[in-house]
Amino acid sequence: MTECNVENRTIFCDDNIDILQGINSECIDLIYLDPPFNKNKKFTASVGTSAEGSCFNDIFTEKDLNETWLTAIQEDRPALFQYLNGTKIIGRRYNFAYLVYMSICLSECHRVLKQTGSIYLHCDSTMSHYLKIIMDCIFGEDNFRNEIVWCYKSGGAKPKRHFSRKHDVILWYTMSESYTFHQQTEKSYNRGFKPYGFKGVEEFCDEVGWYTLVGIKDYWNIPMVGRTSSERTGYPTQKPLALLQRIIETSSSENDLVLDPFCGGATTCIAAEQLNRKWVGIDISPMTYDLIKNRLAKEATDTDNVPQNQLDIHQRAESPKRTDQCATYQETKFVYVISHPRLPGEYKVGIAKSCETILNFYQASDPDGQYKLEFKFETPWFRSIKCHIHKNFEHRHEWVKGDLMDIIDLIKNYKPGDNSD
Repeated sequence: MTECNVENRTIFCDDNIDILQGINSECIDLIYLDPPFNKNKKFTASVGTSAEGSCFNDIFTEKDLNETWLTAIQEDRPALFQYLNGTKIIGRRYNFAYLVYMSICLSECHRVLKQTGSIYLHCDSTMSHYLKIIMDCIFGEDNFRNEIVWCYKSGGAKPKRHFSRKHDVILWYTMSESYTFHQQTEKSYNRGFKPYGFKGVEEFCDEVGWYTLVGIKDYWNIPMVGRTSSERTGYPTQKPLALLQRIIETSSSENDLVLDPFCGGATTCIAAEQLNRKWVGIDISPMTYDLIKNRLAKEATDTDNVPQNQLDIHQRAESPKRTDQCATYQETKFVYVISHPRLPGEYKVGIAKSCETILNFYQASDPDGQYKLEFKFETPWFRSIKCHIHKNFEHRHEWVKGDLMDIIDLIKNYKPGDNSD
């Protein structure tokens, strides 16, 4: 766990992946993200509202893909890479680009979260089934806590060929078994009469009838931000304060740091301020800074006797500089050599952040589990070495033919510039 290199109450107006990559590892307590849902359309704030001018494209194409993203996923998360490639042959053609983007974003979220931290991913039925598998790959299936269903009411025409769609999905994962959790309660009514008492259960009475306080269930009936709501800013996908307050109260403590990588509507920042949490927001729109300042002055209560309209809100466009790495830091990965008895004299030479993960990935495809890790070598020149090996040995995809000791010697004795020979 490291100190955070970003000030409290900072808004970054830039691409969130670039910003996330500049934040120190394991310094965030809670992440809530409400990303684009892959609706393949553009959202624009209403004219005449406080959010006027804000917009975002929920449109993804393969032109938006950064090749380094795919390379990083292949090297660091081979199972996720295989899953993403599988999505190319099912669903809409633009799903792949969206899911690769979300995989990189969520991988960075995983890196910056503390081991006691939580992440809440807000989505809907468009992509929730795809995103849950991505979350399992990155955060681990054992760290899944709840699929929360946010139910809401709204007007609109009656659909003629399907049921009205009136809920979103929030996927809650933690980093480990040791996570912050402050149990929230709600009233469970007993149909107007006092029930039999049970040991350790408190019962109360109000104008509606007798009730018991019980733990909140995984479906939340919270009204959406309606046209007449005092919260309404006009931001097209604005979420209600009550929703974010519940998440923040449950999975963080006072003075903890909350991050929202898609904070366009500013609700996470406002709720965090109200609950005496530190917060950092990221959004591609430069309008977000003004929106947050306006909402703080209107909606947030005083903190430390400082009026909200006088709080120092930091606006940044450039990515932060990590302080958990030395100035001469170079990323390192392993160059590994794997063998299989069915391929004598051939060796898989690849790159991985974790050789154990790679080996497990290969063993899962072999009923006899006969893949063997022959050698691994950690180096900052991992990609150059891989190219060097493939240049000097006959190869088929990433499998090379040759003597094992010759391959290992060439890896160990590589010097920068060897590929230029």
